[in-house]
Amino acid sequence: NQNSFNNFKLRFGIHQGPAVSGVVGAKKPMFDVWGDTVNIASRMDSTGVEEKIQVTGAVADTLQQEGYTLSERGEVQVKGIGQMNTWFVTAPPHRPVKQSIQ
Repeated sequence: NQNSFNNFKLRFGIHQGPAVSGVVGAKKPMFDVWGDTVNIASRMDSTGVEEKIQVTGAVADTLQQEGYTLSERGEVQVKGIGQMNTWFVTAPPHRPVKQSIQ
């Protein structure tokens, strides 16, 4: 990375819900996914912050039930939706390490 001058800073956006997928094209088939869920996830990414995972309320509820730690970002203007409350994932759930039997 240092030698190639590629200093990547990633951001992630996650939403959950129904989506439709399929293969498009006969000569050069390509797989694609459509729907509001995909569009909202894309908006979570595009309005996100580098090196953070931004999620919608539905995802925040699910992750909190699984033990993840989140911090509320607040309302964000989301194109095509309006104001939407979002959260950042700040820590994975604490789970005990399984001991291997030797």
